[in-house]
Amino acid sequence: MRAAEETTRSRMSDPQEFVPEIAEIAGALFKAVGNRSVPRTTIGLMHLRAGQIVGNTYLTVLHSSLLRKAEESEERITAVSSWRDAPYFSDAERAALALVEAVLQPSTDGGERVSDELFAEVAEHYDDKALATLMIAISQVNFFIPIALIGKPLPGRTFAETDQWTAR
Repeated sequence: MRAAEETTRSRMSDPQEFVPEIAEIAGALFKAVGNRSVPRTTIGLMHLRAGQIVGNTYLTVLHSSLLRKAEESEERITAVSSWRDAPYFSDAERAALALVEAVLQPSTDGGERVSDELFAEVAEHYDDKALATLMIAISQVNFFIPIALIGKPLPGRTFAETDQWTAR
């Protein structure tokens, strides 16, 4: 363990100790997203981008690690933050990344976050079940964003690892 990791502590104890229903909700989201209508890699890229957008180390480390375990290239993982001009992503992946950005970032022109044009672009690559799965995948990462931002679990551990919650 690195010195910084040894001195870093989460802000709170495991929230699941106090609200055990979290596990059931998280499990249902994982099951829904895992319906195979969208490649797991695409969902991982979206979740990594979400962590980058909200500026959370825990989520970016977690999703980068999961993508590595899925044997994604370092170029693709590193380029997620600059996906628009990176040559590593398919058109379908680009549409999914644009969708997660639209949902999580304020509209720059004051219009809808998810424009009709963006929805049409995403719909070119995904059928109705996959579109619903993309929405749930964004909901899934959004479920964990407040936990990660407020509770500040230790980076490099999954939500299932109890030692990430060091505050007592």
